[in-house]
Amino acid sequence: MTTNQYIKPVTAKTEKNLTIGGCDTVDLAHKYGTPLYVIDEATLRAICSDYKKAFERYSYTKMLYASKALCTSAISKILTSEGFGFDTVSAGEIYTILNSGISLKNVLFNGNNKSEQELDFAIKNDIGRISVDNFLEVKLISKIAGKYNKNIDVLLRITPGIECHTHEYIKTGQLDSKFGFDLTQLDKVITDIITNHNNIKIRGLHAHIGSQIFEPECFRDEIDILIQEISCIKEKFNIKLDEINIGGGLGVKYTEKDLPPSVNEIADVIINSLEKYITKYNVEPPTLYIEPGRSLISTAGVTLYTIGSMKQVPNMTKYITVDGGMADNPRPGMYRAEYCADIANKMNLKEKETVTVAGRFCESGDILIKDISLPKPETGDILCIYNTGAYNYSMASNYNRVEKPAMVLVNNAQSDIIINRETLNDIVSHDVIPDRLK
Repeated sequence: MTTNQYIKPVTAKTEKNLTIGGCDTVDLAHKYGTPLYVIDEATLRAICSDYKKAFERYSYTKMLYASKALCTSAISKILTSEGFGFDTVSAGEIYTILNSGISLKNVLFNGNNKSEQELDFAIKNDIGRISVDNFLEVKLISKIAGKYNKNIDVLLRITPGIECHTHEYIKTGQLDSKFGFDLTQLDKVITDIITNHNNIKIRGLHAHIGSQIFEPECFRDEIDILIQEISCIKEKFNIKLDEINIGGGLGVKYTEKDLPPSVNEIADVIINSLEKYITKYNVEPPTLYIEPGRSLISTAGVTLYTIGSMKQVPNMTKYITVDGGMADNPRPGMYRAEYCADIANKMNLKEKETVTVAGRFCESGDILIKDISLPKPETGDILCIYNTGAYNYSMASNYNRVEKPAMVLVNNAQSDIIINRETLNDIVSHDVIPDRLK
């Protein structure tokens, strides 16, 4: 049974109120305030276990958590304890991991425009791998590696020309993409590295074909291309590449109409494809890196809100407004993302009405959920929106100069703050008034 195919955390229970991780969510809202991000540790660990079990028959698999989904010190510690490394895309993510007392040995630095300062920070602190995205990075990496007298292991990120059926803003593997080298550029970058940069060692190839993927066959086609390219590179350059990184992107179940594949299903497709193509192209089994992010953390997270004002448009929509919205969850506005929700203090009420959940921010488009059936809402009720662990806090903003919410970790009836709620002082902490204005 794969936990990442549920809408709610695995510990969610309906008693008088909704409980998660053995904690009453209404009590959590009253204790810590709202909006409040809640992460269920048991769900996160269960999904980690799902991934490890699903891929155990390919013994060369290494799991890297895609940190962009949600990067905090506590989450990093949990994932490290589960045997995961990290895919990072900024110095901030790298620093979070390093500052948590975690070695960068199992950390990959990825991204299409890494700054020289970020690369310097990563290399100085012994990053495990860098995914090289463009020709400029080759020069920068070589320059910085020379500065520290280090040799750097890299993967070359390629655009394999595969499109998955997902929102266009989160496709990354198609031919016309800002990410990676086109396949026609591979020979040029390899020649450049082996000719001019002997402090860079190419270990393998990296590709990422999209996000919220529901079609496992995409991975089969991706692996075919990667293994074939490894075979061609060996023949052309006499270089043996022994690593492939196929990215992540497995879809999750936000609503009942979502039917993503299970971890076991994608593992079967990936492993069977590897076995097929390493035989077909006469390549030794490479280390397989896989980068789950959303599918690890999304289901483990919920967001609690307090319902405030309500508005009935005559003969039309009834709006209920919560004390958060697009600043703590921009996904509905960006991607038309859909969610499920419950009123945490009315779990057993049968009579329901259709409402639209609006946010508090000064935008007409600040709508979290359209036309959802809920027990009759009242001011002061606690609304729980499910599956908000990924890309909610990590994409949050201070729009309207509103403080970002706190985050708590729940497990075995215990709750712990892992992100403090911002204060008004935090909001102005980086403001500077020039002397001439004083």
